[in-house]
Amino acid sequence: MSKRRQGGNSPLYMISVASRILEVHPQTLRMYEREGFVSPHRINRQRLYSDEDLERLDLVIRLTKELGVNKAGVEIILRMRNRIAQLQEEMNEIMRFLEEDVRRDFEERLKKILSERE
Repeated sequence: MSKRRQGGNSPLYMISVASRILEVHPQTLRMYEREGFVSPHRINRQRLYSDEDLERLDLVIRLTKELGVNKAGVEIILRMRNRIAQLQEEMNEIMRFLEEDVRRDFEERLKKILSERE
């Protein structure tokens, strides 16, 4: 079986399938794992790559092969991407809080206006 499911909804790909999808040799994926760019799931010593792993590896491949970025540069870029994602989530949380606060304030003011009309 080339594709397995974890938690019922997340496909996991064996290294042979992942290497075909990414169009690289399986040894390249092993090297990127050794360098710490990805940590695939393992079941009975078999590497299983998630869609998130493939997306990350695709970025690493593009950075190294197409743009000539070295390992240190890739590490910095990956850390920056992770930090940006964290900051985006924090901003989304702040926006949800503000929207709820504005909604509550609006409802209170509306109730006050309506009660003054009565």
